[in-house]
Amino acid sequence: MASHPDRPSPSEYRELLRTHLAPVLERAAQSTRLPISACADSVLAQELRASVDLPLFVNSQMDGYAVRSADLAGAGPDAPVRLRVVGTTHAGDGPGPEVDDDEACKVMTGAPVPEGADCVVPVEDTSVEEPDPSDGRPATVLVHAPRAAGEFIRRPGDDVRAGDLVIPAGVRLEARHLAAAASLGESGLDVRPRPRVGVVATGSELVVPGRPLEPGQIWESNSITLAAALKACGCEVTAAVLSGDHRDDFTEALDIAAGDADLVVTVGAVSMGDAEVVRQVLSDREGARFAPIAMQPGGPQGLSTWRDTPVVCLPGNPVSALVSFVVLLRPVILEAVGRVPIHSRRAVLSRAVNSPSGKRQFLRGALVSGSEGAAVGVPTVEPVSGPGSHLVASMARADVLIEIPADVTSLAAGAEVDVLPL
Repeated sequence: MASHPDRPSPSEYRELLRTHLAPVLERAAQSTRLPISACADSVLAQELRASVDLPLFVNSQMDGYAVRSADLAGAGPDAPVRLRVVGTTHAGDGPGPEVDDDEACKVMTGAPVPEGADCVVPVEDTSVEEPDPSDGRPATVLVHAPRAAGEFIRRPGDDVRAGDLVIPAGVRLEARHLAAAASLGESGLDVRPRPRVGVVATGSELVVPGRPLEPGQIWESNSITLAAALKACGCEVTAAVLSGDHRDDFTEALDIAAGDADLVVTVGAVSMGDAEVVRQVLSDREGARFAPIAMQPGGPQGLSTWRDTPVVCLPGNPVSALVSFVVLLRPVILEAVGRVPIHSRRAVLSRAVNSPSGKRQFLRGALVSGSEGAAVGVPTVEPVSGPGSHLVASMARADVLIEIPADVTSLAAGAEVDVLPL
């Protein structure tokens, strides 16, 4: 069903957002060099190839003795082979003394294997005859099992060889990726920049959680919700500010939020009422757009700028704000930072639902664990609470949004729907 020309569909509005956020998208498409300690959760901009072989040198896989495998032929529990211990090498030491026939060098895990040795005997397969203090003869190690050449030895290239691809571009860096990069001696990586975002939540009735309430006041959740959602998408939240419904308060909050941000997201005061301070301050700026879209919840939306910084204005009801972010802004941000998009999947309704005509509705839902719908692999989804945009506590039980097309007014239990992960 085509949307009204003055009331774009969610997908049409996302295109308006992409155009509005073009400077943010352009900056995020480039790369920046960060210390490796600051790269976690960033997206790698340029592939990483190994500059060296790993391991870097021949080293021991076990605590034990580096020996010549040929000396151990016939060794057994009842017929141990006696080898003269010529030295000891720890991790971080240089190679120990060269091992000759009938000799052994004690080695610790990670220690270089000395020349002449071609295997390591684990310490649990050995016993030691201590030297006689009176004559100072070196200790003798008794080896109770044979070993083949190469056993318990790590050789250069066993892990990667110089030139091998280690991490492709576009990967979201996690602990295992940073471990690989650090082991190659990389002190920093080229990553996609994180968009810097300031958040402003408006409403004279809002009070910071934990503080006592006066009559007519409520605890504020939008700035906390949006900051967490933005960080989860790979953004750096530079400020989260509360503002009353007065022009001076709001413009001061905008100045703080816009500071060094690439983008400002405001929450609330975008509708047609008398106290819609966001709309009042920002609607007359060049390129601004404040008008509803064909979506429920989250109909009222706004776009503007402040001090050359793009501003995206979301509605203030907590459910509307989060649904607007997930449906409209999250896909654009994930694209900007190079992260994998979050796609809808199919599910089967557990009960019948109704929907207003002409608006794409997004109901909160919970996938039922262990359930399977009519088609193999299609789970059941249970609508959570009602459609009201003020029902914020019940949203904690939801893990998806149930998408109802604009030209559908009712769906029976068992109908297949698209669900978008929260």
